[in-house]
Amino acid sequence: MDVHHITTSPKILFSKVRKIVPPMLEKFHKGQHGRVAVIGGSLDYTGAPYFSSMASARLGCDMSHVICERSAATVIKSYSPNLMVHPLLPSSESVKDPSSIDALKLASPIVAMLSRLHALVVGPGLGRDGVTLKVVTEVLKEARSRSIPFVLDADGLLLVTEQPDLVKGYKECILTPNVNEFSRLAKALNIEVPSMAQIESDSGDKTSEKPKPGPHDVISNGVTSIINDVVGGLKRSGGQGDTLTGSLGTLLAWRAAYHNGLWDSGEEDNQKEAQSKQDIQAELESSDKRMSPATTLLLAAWAGSGITRECSRRAFEAKGRSMQASDLTDEVHESFLELIGEPEQSKMHL
Repeated sequence: MDVHHITTSPKILFSKVRKIVPPMLEKFHKGQHGRVAVIGGSLDYTGAPYFSSMASARLGCDMSHVICERSAATVIKSYSPNLMVHPLLPSSESVKDPSSIDALKLASPIVAMLSRLHALVVGPGLGRDGVTLKVVTEVLKEARSRSIPFVLDADGLLLVTEQPDLVKGYKECILTPNVNEFSRLAKALNIEVPSMAQIESDSGDKTSEKPKPGPHDVISNGVTSIINDVVGGLKRSGGQGDTLTGSLGTLLAWRAAYHNGLWDSGEEDNQKEAQSKQDIQAELESSDKRMSPATTLLLAAWAGSGITRECSRRAFEAKGRSMQASDLTDEVHESFLELIGEPEQSKMHL
């Protein structure tokens, strides 16, 4: 697999991310800044969907939903009145005969919500119940048929490992695997993955902006990659990845608003869809051309990584070893302001 590394500086990249952030204008009404649903939450796992949906809300989406299993709903509702919690996910415990179900019919209440949503986050606290996974599979198929963007994490990635066709060729999704999950996905898809050294060496002497020593994230669409080396914290508490997925949900909703022309970005129309690394890099370095969907998807994934790493750094600086996932939630807005900042049109009204 031939993957080329983007060499645009982080400062320019964050300025381009700001382009897809809807400004705060009086003309907008409730929901236009994003309606995001997290699909997850089961008897044993109620924290993950909460952290994901709260990160989505704190970043700035207007309406943050959680679609969960019935036994998890009351618990998640008790965490925050700001979330809209829907106990629509069936499980083996809630159906009469788990061995014989109509998954599409069971998925219909969730499918009925899709027209009201801009993006989905699938996986946080989902669990591995057979009935639940079959129903979520049907939801993903329907979301894909409607070109609704989605983020897959945790047990949502398990579905892709077992059924690669769920995402194969779909250009409106982001997968967020850790190292082990990535290895399993690559094996399932029969993909040869380049080493980190190969990715870094691809930049050659083209730029002085090279990854700093230490851990960093690689964001790739299979053709082009961007390395995110925003400094993070040193504590690896459970639940930090949920800040990533929730942030990505909001960024995908904003990206949809950008491409739907919700506001005048002041950019010239761009008739060409970015296909190659050179196309994407040219769009990222242009100051006046609208970006195409391939570029904004890569950029949204990169920005979500950066926000999460900055949240981790801030939370660790404040709490040290005692840092927990909820501490990242509290840092989402300030991290957004530090890395991306409000669009100029917002500043005129603030």
